[in-house]
Amino acid sequence: MTKNLPLVRAIVAAGAIVVAVAEFALLHSAAGVDLSVRSGSSTRQVTVGAVIVAAAVAALAGWALLAVLERRTDRSRVWWTSTAVTVLLLSLVVGPPSGVGGAAKATLALLHLSVGLVLILGLPRPRPAGADR
Repeated sequence: MTKNLPLVRAIVAAGAIVVAVAEFALLHSAAGVDLSVRSGSSTRQVTVGAVIVAAAVAALAGWALLAVLERRTDRSRVWWTSTAVTVLLLSLVVGPPSGVGGAAKATLALLHLSVGLVLILGLPRPRPAGADR
């Protein structure tokens, strides 16, 4: 399993991006949700590109942190999961409230939750017993 771990994690990271893009397409394009956010005194539209970049940054940051923790501690899964859940909760406090209108806020919350859950559940695969830290 150790040999395939990077591939599995790459698939999970890509899956988080695909989920975010699919939700964006369904809610923004198909359902007509105006996905705009307040940034200071201005308002800007959230684009599919921004969704892709945000999901990719979250996936790569989570993957990198997990890799570092696996090299440093036997409790990497516990530390990583605790950190990931904290980051997800902080992102829900900061991101979705900037949405303009209830539908935009709900869509942003859904995007944050779905990407976070895919990564939290998918990235920290158990390592075989006796594997190098």
